[in-house]
This record gives sequence, C-alpha cells and structure tokens, in this order.
Amino acid sequence: MQELATKSIAEVCREHNLGPSLITYWKRNYEENPASAFAGHGNLWKDDAKFAERERLIGQLYAENDFLKKALERLQQLNAEERRRCNSK
Repeated sequence: MQELATKSIAEVCREHNLGPSLITYWKRNYEENPASAFAGHGNLWKDDAKFAERERLIGQLYAENDFLKKALERLQQLNAEERRRCNSK
C-alpha cells in the first residue's frame, strides 16, 4: 500500500507482475478494514514453489540414479560375458 502513495497502479503491477484488479481489491480491503486486510500468511506461495521445484529435482535425481545403476549393472554383465568368451578361446 505504501508504494501506491508514490506510484501508479500500473507501475506497481509491472514491478510485481500483478493484475490491476488484484491491486484494486487489496486497496479496497485495506481502506475498509486496515486491521484485517492482510491477515493471510504472507508469501507462502514462494515457499511452496521452491518446495515443489526441489521435490521435482529430487524425483529427477532418483530417476537418473536408477537409470545409472541399471546401466552399470548391464555393462558389468556385458564385461563378464566378454571375459568368459575370451577365456574360453
């Protein structure tokens, strides 16, 4: 709300990637009841987004790790087969 004292709604919207209707809604709520206008939990969506991104990364790493384990196992099998062929000659 402090930014709106020195900037236009359009400027605030561009800087924070918000829609003008949201700013207007917040402004109206604040003017009607300042004590409860922003009673939410703050910017949890940022934490949720970070958490989701980290979960996605962990899932990707698990998949890559599983793939590499299987590839190593297969290469070890092929190597063992090759050794047996060479030793049997």
